[in-house]
Amino acid sequence: MPIVEPSADLMSPLNLFLQADIVVKLVMLGLLAASVWTWAIIFTHAIRLKRINRQTDSFEKDFWAAKDIDAFHARRSEEKLPIAVVMSAALDEWRRSTNTAIVDRAGTRERLASRMNAAVAAEVDRLGDRLNILATVGSVAPFVGLFGTVWGIMRSFTAIAGANNTSLAVVAPGIAEALFATAIGLFAAIPAVIAYNRLTHGLDRLEAKLGRFSDRFHATLSRELEVEIATGH
Repeated sequence: MPIVEPSADLMSPLNLFLQADIVVKLVMLGLLAASVWTWAIIFTHAIRLKRINRQTDSFEKDFWAAKDIDAFHARRSEEKLPIAVVMSAALDEWRRSTNTAIVDRAGTRERLASRMNAAVAAEVDRLGDRLNILATVGSVAPFVGLFGTVWGIMRSFTAIAGANNTSLAVVAPGIAEALFATAIGLFAAIPAVIAYNRLTHGLDRLEAKLGRFSDRFHATLSRELEVEIATGH
């Protein structure tokens, strides 16, 4: 019996999807939806992180150039930037701790550090929201695609046995449909893993930047505390 090669149209991605078993179709649709969701998260987080880094650098430069921190805080405290939140938390704790008859210097320094560290952690957690979805897609999608492949191949072998024909024209389409599910799983997983690593690295760099700002601002307030104690104010 001559071997009949499957046509190119029959092996196109659209035909592979349309001819697949219902279970494999559901797997493919789920993986495609995960891929779309993944790319939406990648673009939104990458653009937002780049914008925040640029604005943070500008904010910090203006902050250290300001002659009056209270006036600067009054002008810029409403900005929705992590560094602005850290600044506001520090100044709020500073006013609470120094607006007493007797100022506890050690306690004030400890509370300032605690408030700023908590503000940095909260802002990093907020910015990292939904990045865990990328990690989940990156780790789960290949196995979901593999499940579709295994199911499709099982169905293909069942069809081959029923047709009592092992020619390429009978075998190839079913196996191709099944392997297509794995390909879609990898298509969803690979960008998710790469983006998760890159975005997490960018978030770590922003956290380090906020940490350096906190340390420097904490030192500034500590020196100011020494001046106030020395002058009796």
